[in-house]
Amino acid sequence: MEWFEAIALMFGALVVIMFTGMPICFAFMFTCIMGATLFWGGVGGIDQLAMSFYSAVANYVFLPIPLFILMGDVIYEAGTGTLVVNAVDKLLGRLPGRLSLVTTGVGVLLGAPIGISGGCIGILGRVMLPEMEARGYKPEMSVGPIIATGTLAILIPPSALAVFIGAMGQVSVSKLLLAITVPGLILAAMMTGYIIIRCVMNPSLAPSYEVAKISRREKWRVGIIYLTPVGIILVAVMGSVFFGLATPSESAALGVVACVLVAVLYRQFSWKMIFRAAKSTTRVTVMVFFIVVGSISFGRLLASSGAITALVDWVTGLDVPPLLIVGFTQIVLLILGCFMDPASIVMITAPIFFPMVKELGFDMLWFATISLLSVQLGLISPPFGLDVYTMKALAPPHISLGDCFRASMPYFAMGILLLIILFFVPQISVWLPGISGAK
Repeated sequence: MEWFEAIALMFGALVVIMFTGMPICFAFMFTCIMGATLFWGGVGGIDQLAMSFYSAVANYVFLPIPLFILMGDVIYEAGTGTLVVNAVDKLLGRLPGRLSLVTTGVGVLLGAPIGISGGCIGILGRVMLPEMEARGYKPEMSVGPIIATGTLAILIPPSALAVFIGAMGQVSVSKLLLAITVPGLILAAMMTGYIIIRCVMNPSLAPSYEVAKISRREKWRVGIIYLTPVGIILVAVMGSVFFGLATPSESAALGVVACVLVAVLYRQFSWKMIFRAAKSTTRVTVMVFFIVVGSISFGRLLASSGAITALVDWVTGLDVPPLLIVGFTQIVLLILGCFMDPASIVMITAPIFFPMVKELGFDMLWFATISLLSVQLGLISPPFGLDVYTMKALAPPHISLGDCFRASMPYFAMGILLLIILFFVPQISVWLPGISGAK
């Protein structure tokens, strides 16, 4: 069988099975069974496939994923996110579009311990949206920033999706968590500037209202009591990685301990809360690892058929600029992001894209960073951006799905602008890992 026939058969079978409505994890399983029968010696290949399933997840590189998810669930179930929102609200004073800015600021702070886009949107949708609705904020300044915080959650470490893409692309997870930090902060600054400028130009988007003045001493008190613990979580997780004191798995474990201690500090700890968080984490982790098992075996089957090597040789032999090929991979990721969840996209594309780009001689840390951003931007782009649908589920009935998509477009454009900047200025993403002690 020719290499292009093998690729067409495997991907064709996967797509056909997915179109039947079967969950992607089972679509991977059935496709792998077919591939093992064809490429691994008939029925005997099923035994080899079973071993492949086991070895796929018996890998410490995936250990941070459930721990990062547990961090977010503890923060959510304990209600710590609401306390952070209130603290940032008090500190910002009378800035134009104040509640939208609060949303962005909290997105940066909560993005660290949560690391999952849906988690940030869920918390802020419940806490901030009713308040902005009551103050007469238009959807562009209410649901728009909330949707955009999902992108910040992915780009502000720790990020479960960054662990995914690093593990699948065989890129240092420690360095990748550092690499996404500066782009995440740049995007937050772009969003902040946009909100202020738009609200100054058109105050009706976010009507002003009287805000109780608080003394400087009160601001210090609020900052120390409610924001310092979040800083402790950041130091526990990213500080240990930056100085090379801990692996991503160890830093994730430190993060979980820090989140529990914060819950204890705010008197929000209970065993029922821990049970709910653990139950939610188990559910998400099982789903994720089913996809991991199938996709890794899927990539191994393609590799053993010789299709991946042949495809890489064919692409690298094309008479086109290598940067154009990398650009094409990002377009594919953006398009797939309109229809699929991030984990599935990474698992399907990583076995093909990463070997190809590595052969072209590009920095894999840079490629992992821009790929992560592209996948996340797909979640807020029409017609099927999953984060936009999450926001619609939380929004009141008078805010339509069209309103949610229109509100997300300026922030989607900012993400595209950042992607273009990173594409041509890779030093932005590789600078921080280069000066750190991360391995």
